[in-house]
Amino acid sequence: MELAVLAGSFTLLLILGVPVAFAIGLSSVATILVAGLPVAIVFQKMVGGMQVFSFLAIPFFVFAGELMLYGGVAERIVRFANSLVGHVRGGLGMSNVVGCTLFGGVAGSPLADVSAMGSVMIPLMKKEGYHADYAVNVTTHAALVGALMPTSHNLIIFTLATAGIASVSVVSLILAGLIPALILTITNLVAAYWVAVKRGYPTHGEFPGWAAVLAAFLAALPGLLIVVIILVGIFSGVFTATESAATAVFWALLVTAGVYRALGWKDFLRACAKACKTTGVVLLLIGISAAFGYFMALYEVPQKTGALMTAVSSEPWVIYLMIIVLLFLLGTFLDMAATILICTPIFLPIAMQFGMDPVQFGIVMLINCALGLNTPPVGTTQFVGCAIGGIGVGEVMRSILPFYGALVATMLLVTYVPAFSLWLPGLMK
Repeated sequence: MELAVLAGSFTLLLILGVPVAFAIGLSSVATILVAGLPVAIVFQKMVGGMQVFSFLAIPFFVFAGELMLYGGVAERIVRFANSLVGHVRGGLGMSNVVGCTLFGGVAGSPLADVSAMGSVMIPLMKKEGYHADYAVNVTTHAALVGALMPTSHNLIIFTLATAGIASVSVVSLILAGLIPALILTITNLVAAYWVAVKRGYPTHGEFPGWAAVLAAFLAALPGLLIVVIILVGIFSGVFTATESAATAVFWALLVTAGVYRALGWKDFLRACAKACKTTGVVLLLIGISAAFGYFMALYEVPQKTGALMTAVSSEPWVIYLMIIVLLFLLGTFLDMAATILICTPIFLPIAMQFGMDPVQFGIVMLINCALGLNTPPVGTTQFVGCAIGGIGVGEVMRSILPFYGALVATMLLVTYVPAFSLWLPGLMK
């Protein structure tokens, strides 16, 4: 009965349009009332869930990304990407993919990536004769690489969601995401080029020469160095993964206000306000999800889910496929952080039971959640991209399959070829 109340009330509240955090909290309270347990348990779990030192990395990474968003980094990355691949067929689409990947590494947020790169590239692509749906799809899918980058706060959220299930270090997860991020970039480039050729988009001039590429790279280098600083600092032992987030904020301020001189006082305050809002939402989700996770463990949701799945098949590849499909379906209704926090305690034990490493599962989870960011009804990056491009979601969805294909292909490769995500972490052991 209690489990039915937990699942039923949560589903009903989502259908009614209640925000995810409140839906989780209210369903937890309803469950505890039915079970006859003290309501104080919910609040104890919430407070305990948020009192983790590692959480300091989340506001710092979010703040660093917002500073980069308002600090003139995107424009310099666009110029570098355009000088590198802008001369090929559909060159602006290719430049968009490269630029979004680079900015995603700097900001660590798909939403910030779409906001920054989309505001520059989508109007430019439309002006040069590219269709709006192509410009939006290229931007929103290339921006998803940011979820796998070292500056992504979602990496931190996943490591915390694994507490009590498996020991997953932030360093291992950072390393595990690098090769999948590269694969996703390559598949996005293939999709962008294939659609450009199919639609007959033109080339844009000739290759400007390596001297021009070098000059554009040097202009963008101060912003791009944040990824190098984080990786070198962590692996050399100069600072921890949590301290690297504070270092990212310091470097972002230095670059945007000191080097580029593009971050004014007004933009600084906007970055502070946006970072506070995002951090508040994420921490609220984390705290409430801790209470929700308590009930899922109490009523053995992972075990019951695993039993249902093994009743269908005992083959690992089938189990992995079912997990991917279920995560995708849930990700279309939940935001990325909520999906990670709710689904990790359910599906990670099942995946581990059938031989998947928890680090590999983390990357599969992040890619799957990223796919949800581009899928209605809660596709936040897609909505932002459509707003910038001045086009409806329905029109974008009609031409989205090649770009979905790139993301799904990457996810299947990471799921069924463990070396793509585990090779680099294995080198550190």
